[in-house]
Amino acid sequence: YGKEARYCPYCKEKLEKGEKLESEKVRMRVIDLPLSATEDRVSGTLDLEHVLKTGEKKFEPGVLAAANGNILYVDEVNLLDDHLVDLLLDSAAMGVNYVEREGVSFSHPARFVLIGTMNPEEGDLRPQLLDRFGLSLDIKGERDVSKRAEVVKRRVRFDSDPEAYVEECRKELDAECERLTKAKELLPKVVAGDDVVDMIVSVTIHFGVDGHRADITLMKAAKANAALEGRTEVIKDDIRAVAELVLAHRLKRRPFEEAGLDREELEKCLQEL
Repeated sequence: YGKEARYCPYCKEKLEKGEKLESEKVRMRVIDLPLSATEDRVSGTLDLEHVLKTGEKKFEPGVLAAANGNILYVDEVNLLDDHLVDLLLDSAAMGVNYVEREGVSFSHPARFVLIGTMNPEEGDLRPQLLDRFGLSLDIKGERDVSKRAEVVKRRVRFDSDPEAYVEECRKELDAECERLTKAKELLPKVVAGDDVVDMIVSVTIHFGVDGHRADITLMKAAKANAALEGRTEVIKDDIRAVAELVLAHRLKRRPFEEAGLDREELEKCLQEL
């Protein structure tokens, strides 16, 4: 985010005037997007009256501006209007939010991690939108008695004293943050050889996935997994680790058939490569 090309228009203007910009490291925040949000609330608005009076653009930031450099969380994403989901996915893919009103345009950086949750029983996302989500995870209720009981106990402890509970988990949280930070620093050095690319393409063809988005996402995810494991080279195990996350929601299925990836079929496919 320190790259000049990623500066917002206001920071670029200050830089052009010779003003010094101070940088600081801050923790990422989770920005919630309510289902009732309008397009103007999401993308932001331009004050046309101010433009006409002064000739200067005045932008009222929206959710996407707040999400820049952070995590944007959408609960019940399947109930969000399709055009808003399109807007979110376009901004997430391009890293820029474009706002245009009455011939006046404005753009600002909008680089964020988009996380959406949904209950499939309330309706699915259209396949065209579902395909644009990089990874998906199917979460089911815990059936192990001891683990389920531990979930309940932890939730009760958190509700009674959130600060004390967070402090109790501080060591574990800091260790995970350190692990992720190191992986992020290592990621640019991770390489995927031609043999790995061939394996990735072979897997997506084997499962009949259309388009190239799955291939590209699978390679990026495999690189990320390699970095998380502390390696600078992608291997078959990385593909094995992330394939279900990338492909499960992209597979064609018949009516009433549950989404999912056959792990045995995946293993057989990888063994043949």
